[in-house]
Amino acid sequence: MSNARNLANLLGTGTQITTADITDGAFQANKNLIINGAMQVWQRGTSFTGITGGQFNGPDRFMNILQTAGTWTVSQSTTAPDGFGKSLKWECTTADASLAAGDYFFAAQRMEGQNLQQLKKGTASAESVTLSFWVRSSKTGTYIAELEDKDNTRSISKSYTVSSVDTWEYKTLTFSGDTVGTLDDDNNRSMDVNFWLAASSTYTSGTLATSWDATTASNRAVGQVNLADTVGNYWQITGIQLEVGDTATPFEHRSYADELARCQRYYSELSWPSNHFIFDGETSTSVYYHYDRSLPVKMRATPSSSVKSGSVVTSNIGDGGVSQVSAVSDDLVLEQRRPSSTSRSYAYLSNFTMAYDAEL
Repeated sequence: MSNARNLANLLGTGTQITTADITDGAFQANKNLIINGAMQVWQRGTSFTGITGGQFNGPDRFMNILQTAGTWTVSQSTTAPDGFGKSLKWECTTADASLAAGDYFFAAQRMEGQNLQQLKKGTASAESVTLSFWVRSSKTGTYIAELEDKDNTRSISKSYTVSSVDTWEYKTLTFSGDTVGTLDDDNNRSMDVNFWLAASSTYTSGTLATSWDATTASNRAVGQVNLADTVGNYWQITGIQLEVGDTATPFEHRSYADELARCQRYYSELSWPSNHFIFDGETSTSVYYHYDRSLPVKMRATPSSSVKSGSVVTSNIGDGGVSQVSAVSDDLVLEQRRPSSTSRSYAYLSNFTMAYDAEL
């Protein structure tokens, strides 16, 4: 029976469900440890240019880690393999054909330890995991994917080959379980999934660490091509799945709403309509005005906050005033203001959007 058949179809036709249909992962929920693997959610925007350093941009939960390895544009692409609507595309706009020692470039997703306890890492029964994804590039050759244990400074790398230019290729890589070093059971950063795109001799001069070991820089990305060597080089990816076991199963497609909520745990935005009043009227200088609003989901931790767009317009706001809405917990936004005079006082938000960041 094909894995492409879903449970509803089977029940609707009266077809008997076999043990293999269940155990091969066709109907397993929440098996994918990667968030936003189908590149559905792009809260920060869909195109960023002039990228030369490490930052979160592009699809939610994916970070570019970049050190002096060219200049890049990251964008949302609708060129994707069958079954997917979007992909992440990196394109080189300023080349670096000769990487200096210490230079590197990779895309990463950072993961909480409490979401990885099923890996049984650091025990005798540590589980293997399989990484699968669709990739497309203008540059053929060897690329490296890496799991990096941040709690215990350990890592493991696997190579894959882009065989044909401008062609979607499906890759699967199995990483053995690690019997050394347990992962912290908390909401902090424990493991990174890294997709290398360029690496200097600092990271390629040793022997590729295809088994778990203490992280050694020279063993991390041996054989990696330099995607930064020519303007116009690009690399695209979608359908990323990391699951327990030594076999890749069909990609777990989650609804946009489900994936958005998972992403909002780490980054969220709140927008207010034009000329939205927080308060307006005559009052005493000893009285504070409070305005609060719940965040869409409970965030990983108390987030930092910044104004993404718009402004706060105020009159007669004194020493109790703040220039922007402030996040005071992982699920609530609170603003406090005190007028500076008994004359008419007001504060309103003009086309205002706040960003809240609790990324790992």
